[in-house]
Amino acid sequence: MKFGPVPLNQAEGKILGHNITGPDGRRLFRKGRPLTVDDINQLRELGRDVVYVATLNPDDISENAAALRIATAAAGQHLRVSKPTTGRANLFAKQLGLLRIDQERLMQVNLCEGVTLGTLPNHAVVPAGKMVATLKIISYALPPNIVREAESLCTFPAVNSHNQAPLIHIDPLLPRKVGLILSGSPPSREKVVSSFEKAMMGRLSYWGSTLEQTDFIPLEDEEGEIQLAHKINEQISAGIDVIILAGETAIMDRYDLAPRAVEQAGGRITVFGAPVDPGNLLMLARHDRSGRMVHIIGAPGCARSPKHNIVDLVLPRLLAGDYLTKMDIVKLAMGGMLEDVPERGRPRKLN
Repeated sequence: MKFGPVPLNQAEGKILGHNITGPDGRRLFRKGRPLTVDDINQLRELGRDVVYVATLNPDDISENAAALRIATAAAGQHLRVSKPTTGRANLFAKQLGLLRIDQERLMQVNLCEGVTLGTLPNHAVVPAGKMVATLKIISYALPPNIVREAESLCTFPAVNSHNQAPLIHIDPLLPRKVGLILSGSPPSREKVVSSFEKAMMGRLSYWGSTLEQTDFIPLEDEEGEIQLAHKINEQISAGIDVIILAGETAIMDRYDLAPRAVEQAGGRITVFGAPVDPGNLLMLARHDRSGRMVHIIGAPGCARSPKHNIVDLVLPRLLAGDYLTKMDIVKLAMGGMLEDVPERGRPRKLN
């Protein structure tokens, strides 16, 4: 494709490069339209001798056709592609789920000349109907080799797999049973239970899961530690998929009461501490029983806030079946400074 000025007598059939207004200041011609004989006569009446146009090569692929091809290649399961217009095609979620993006390949697609593809953050929770990505072809047309390259990047086979792995897809958030085990001094019970239950029920409802069981343990000594271990196993036996531990005070050490109780119950601590604020005092653990893995979250006090915090970053992924490693949590560092929450004991600005 070539772009530049041409005399009016050579402009027929070529694509108008810029909007053109009439004497009254209103738009007369919209950019992107193929110029007709009547268009050229009107332009001549306006006193124009030259017009900026795009001249397509015979094998060039128009912006809309290129956008549709690349967007369709990028869209995996549970995504639909909109009808392209002005070189743009959008991807929409067909159901509630987690947005999954191959970030390395996304960068490679955007290195293709004339192709831009922007998305929501990786692992974002998206409801049905949510726009999750937008693809825009910058030029009025692309050469076939560029379109083929972008398509190939979007559908490159996954490592050690014979299946095609689209660049973007949705993993459905299936209904899960969540248990909440709260702790604190006996006088704090009502306040602790009401604050955490309200916040967690709101989140889980949006994510399509339910809070099946809430328990409270006076976690002040070794006896409370034993009770907590017993209650963890009790919830696992009841079919709970994810257990959230939280309370009057957060877990302060890898060998604090809650982590010790998890290990007494047969679980294994996988992560303690996260480069996310609010949410630094996160604990993640797992419990395997008869081939069934139950995730356990030690949630900091910020979990009682409706504002976005560490729980919103990790819990949906666990509900989707992810097993989060230390490296998964470390990767949250960039963007990990979230908006402060009023529920914390000492606001960030005072430190």
